[in-house]
Amino acid sequence: MALGKSRLTFLLMLAFCGVCFGAVYRVGDSNGWTSRGLVDYNEWASTKDFHVNDSLIFTYNNQFHNVMQVTNQDFESCNPTSPVAVYTSGSDTITLEGPGKFYFMCGAPGHCQAGQRVEITATLPTPDDSFASPTPTPYGSSPSASHPEVLSPSSALSTSPALHFSKLGLGVSVSPCLCYLLFWVLYFKYVS
Repeated sequence: MALGKSRLTFLLMLAFCGVCFGAVYRVGDSNGWTSRGLVDYNEWASTKDFHVNDSLIFTYNNQFHNVMQVTNQDFESCNPTSPVAVYTSGSDTITLEGPGKFYFMCGAPGHCQAGQRVEITATLPTPDDSFASPTPTPYGSSPSASHPEVLSPSSALSTSPALHFSKLGLGVSVSPCLCYLLFWVLYFKYVS
């Protein structure tokens, strides 16, 4: 029984380490997912480097909006009739599970035509991307002051590897080196 528990703990920690390699992006930054014309979502996406296992957070008022993942053809024509997936919670986290293009739009009448749609291109991370570390921020200053694309942890956005606790509204940067160290410590403790 003890050996089974040890291996389960090891496997859970291994899974935890796999989670820390994805960045978390809030679509539209502080404006969120809206049809008010406050954000050019494709311009927003063009300033980011999305990779496999990164997460997108769509925040919106679910009485007026939704998020539909659609095909390229439906994206180009703003056709909401045959979505790949539909999200309606008002705070949806979508993980980019493979390389390629992902298409999202709001299915409310006229919203896609008004610009509430985004095309995301996810690539496989390079070794340099995996070991990038966030630029330090001087104590007492806001991360967004020196890097507008990086918001404070409570905004759940980071361009560095991050864990996202959506219920807590936190984005916590974690070094991949720390994950590897934790992996080997646990490996030798529980498996050896």
